Amino acid sequence: MKTLPFSKRIAASLVAAFLFSTMFFLPLQAASQEYPEGEFHEITKGIDLFGDVYRELSGNYVEPLDVSQLMYAAIDGMLGTLDPYTVFLDENQSEELGEITSGQYTGIGISMAKFGDKIYVTSVLEGYPAWKAGIRTGDRIERIDGVSLKGKTTDGIREMIKGRKGSRLTISLSREGSASARLVSLSREEVRVSTVSYSGIIGECGYLQLDSFAAHSADDIRHALETLFRQTKENRLMLKGLIIDLRGNPGGLLASAVEISSLFVEKGSTIVTIRGRMPESEKIYKTEHSPIVGTLPVAVLIDRESASASEIVSGAIQDLDRGVVLGERSYGKGLVQSVIRLPYDNTLKLTTAKYYTPSGRLIQKPHAESAVARNVLKKVSGRVFPPPVYYTAARRKVYGGGGIAPDLAVAETEHSDYEQELRRQGMIFLFASGYRAEHAEAPDKTLDRTELKASFDDFLQRQGFTFTSAPERRLREVEESIAAGQTGKQKDSLKSLAGLKQELLQLKRNGIERESDRIVRLLEIEIMRHYNEAASRKAELGDDPVVQRALALLAEPKAYSRMLRR
Repeated sequence: MKTLPFSKRIAASLVAAFLFSTMFFLPLQAASQEYPEGEFHEITKGIDLFGDVYRELSGNYVEPLDVSQLMYAAIDGMLGTLDPYTVFLDENQSEELGEITSGQYTGIGISMAKFGDKIYVTSVLEGYPAWKAGIRTGDRIERIDGVSLKGKTTDGIREMIKGRKGSRLTISLSREGSASARLVSLSREEVRVSTVSYSGIIGECGYLQLDSFAAHSADDIRHALETLFRQTKENRLMLKGLIIDLRGNPGGLLASAVEISSLFVEKGSTIVTIRGRMPESEKIYKTEHSPIVGTLPVAVLIDRESASASEIVSGAIQDLDRGVVLGERSYGKGLVQSVIRLPYDNTLKLTTAKYYTPSGRLIQKPHAESAVARNVLKKVSGRVFPPPVYYTAARRKVYGGGGIAPDLAVAETEHSDYEQELRRQGMIFLFASGYRAEHAEAPDKTLDRTELKASFDDFLQRQGFTFTSAPERRLREVEESIAAGQTGKQKDSLKSLAGLKQELLQLKRNGIERESDRIVRLLEIEIMRHYNEAASRKAELGDDPVVQRALALLAEPKAYSRMLRR
C-alpha cells in the first residue's frame, strides 16, 4: 500500500477532522455551500503548505520542540487573525466550557482565592459536602489528599478537588484562632450552581442578580420570582417594580437569553435575529410562552462588562419598551459562536453570525484590527457613516454603534487604587476572617467605626501591608533613571527630589484618610458576609448608586412611564 507524504497526511487529517466536525456536530448552512471559483484550490494548497512547514519545524529546528504544543500554537496563531471570540479549546478547556454552559460540576461546593502563598475558602454553597462538613468562609486549605498546595495555582487546586462523583478526598484545613489543622474527609457530589446569585425584596421592589446564562438560568430566575411573589403575598406587600441586575454578566447561551426574555415580554415577540455569511442563514428568535411577569415595571441594570446574552435581554426589553435600562453602555459583544467538537476531545468556538436586536441594531461594536502581519479579513470598501437611528416599538429613538446604551446613564462607585490594592492582597477578607474567629456570633449592633478603623490600621501594620501610589511609582522610576547616570550633577537632582517625595507621601496619607469611611463600610459588609452572605449582599446593595437610582425610578410611576415614551 502506497504511503502518502507527511504533508499530504497532515492535509488529509485536517480535512477529515473538518468534515467530521461540521457534518456530525454543527450542521452549518455555510458548510454545504460551494466555494467560490479558485478558493478550494487555495484551501488545499494552504493545508499542504502548512503540513510542510510543520514537518520542517518538527524535524529540523535547532532546539527540540513539543510537537503537540507547536500544533496548538499554529492554530492559535491562525485564529488570532480573526475576532477575539473564535478560539481553539484543548481537552481541559473544553471540559471547562461544558461546566460553564451547564452550570454544574463534580466537587464539594466551595470557592477559593489565593492571597500571598495561601489558599482560602471565600464562600461555601449551602447543602453541599463542604457545608455539611462544617467548612466555612475564611478557612485556609493546607493539603489535599496529603499533597501540599505550596506553589500551586488556584486552577490547579480546583482540578485536585474535582473528580468522579462519589469519590472521596481529604482536606487539611486551618482556621484563625485554632491551634492546629484539622482533617476533613468528603465525598464528591454533582454541584449545581444557581446563576441567580442573589434575589430578595429591597424597599418596595423585587431584585435579582443573574451572573451568567447557563442551561438552567431560566429555571433559576423562575424559581427566584416565585419566591419573591410568595414573600410579597405572605407579607401583604405590593411590589412597585422588579430590578434585573446584569452588571458584570459575560453572557452565555443564546437559548437561555430567549427563554429568560419570554418571562417578561409578550408571547410571539421577536427577541433577537442572527445573520451569518449567507442571506439564507438569517434566523429570528421569538418568545413561545406567555410571560409570568405581566405589567410589573422592570428596570434592567447593565455596565461595561455586560455582554452577549446580557445584551440580547437588555436590548430586547429596551426595544420592546418593556422596561427601562440603567447604568453604563454595555460591552458590545454581538457575535454568535458555534461550538464545533473536534477529534481528541478538542473544541473550536467559531464565530458564524451576528446578533441584532428587535429594532435592527447590531450589538457588536467594531473591534480593533489584528496586530498580526497579515490581515485575512476581506475589507468592504465604502464611506463611514455615523451610527444609524433605530426605533423601539413605541417609536423611541435608539442608536447603533455597538453595545446597548442605557435609557438612564448612572455611574458606578469608583474604586480607588488604594481600595483595589487592599482587595488584591486580601486585607479586607483576612481582617474579617480574624474577626469571625474571635466572635462566634454575628454582631447584634452596629460596630464602633472608630474602633474598627483603629483595629484595621493595626492589622495592616502587623501584616506588613504597603501601598505605593501611582505618582510615587512614577517618581521612583525617575529616581532610578537618574541614579543610573552616576554623575555628580545627577546625584544633586536626586537630592532635589526628596522634597517632592515627602509631598507625595503626604498626599497619599490624605487620600487614604479621605477614604477611611468607605473602607470601614467595606469592612462591616465583609464581616457580615463571613456570617451571612445574603444579609451582606443586601447591605451592599443599599450603598449601590445604580440600584438606588433604579429604586427611585420605580417608586415614581409617572417618571417611569415618561421615560418609556420619550
